[in-house]
Amino acid sequence: MSRYRRQTLPHSRAAVENRPGAANLVGTQAVARAAPDGYTFLFATSAALVTNPHAFKKLAYDPIKDFIPVAMVARSNHVLLVNPEVKARTLAELIALEKSAPGSLSMALDGPRNLAGLIAQSINKQAGTGFVLVPYNTTTNAMQDIITGRVQVTIQAASIAESFIAASTLRPIAVAGSKRLNSLPNVPAIAETLKSVDLQGWFMLMAPAGTPADIIDKLSAEIARALNSQEVQERAPALGFDVGIGDAVTPAGAKRFLEEQLVATGKIIQELGIQPE
Repeated sequence: MSRYRRQTLPHSRAAVENRPGAANLVGTQAVARAAPDGYTFLFATSAALVTNPHAFKKLAYDPIKDFIPVAMVARSNHVLLVNPEVKARTLAELIALEKSAPGSLSMALDGPRNLAGLIAQSINKQAGTGFVLVPYNTTTNAMQDIITGRVQVTIQAASIAESFIAASTLRPIAVAGSKRLNSLPNVPAIAETLKSVDLQGWFMLMAPAGTPADIIDKLSAEIARALNSQEVQERAPALGFDVGIGDAVTPAGAKRFLEEQLVATGKIIQELGIQPE
């Protein structure tokens, strides 16, 4: 979770202030309380905007009332990976392996209510498996443990996973969602084996409610220009990101997307039987 502040110093465009921790609550709350003067913005995750409202009984911010969407920046795809010692090369084989010895396979996640955790719980529910879900505070620790075999399975963003896949350190089993990735064309989508759960991570630039419309519109236009540049169009897919998501790059389109995702994520969480804390 990052908080952006425009600077008035010569030759300076912006400063990035990272506010990680507490399920994205720290950075999100800080921007919700910031002055709407066009100098502070939030680079928000989908977890902050559409998962947390359903995962927590009380939030110190409202994703709709306390912010103005500026632009959708990118979607982040996720990959189901296994340690190479695991004797499964497809999701169906992994499911069968777990069922042959229930509780024998552990899955490293970033948390039960984060995106990877929701995908994992959906797999367990649909397939009737009992993968042991192990939450980690940092991706680094999760990756260390799966590489050493302390855990056998993980779900990670493609941008993190692809270097490990290229080095054959980890083996991809499936990609989350309903379609294959251009960067991993030989890896099936989860939907090819189980019912598709349309859960993707994404990033949206937000401003505190009350920020002047002319500032919002100008920044949105600049983001659209950057996303349409040749460099971004070439590099983003290779890193596991989708950019240029229709009209969601505009403030109005981003607002519609946010409202739709808030409802859809709530339905998924309800179907999984996850109760807010």
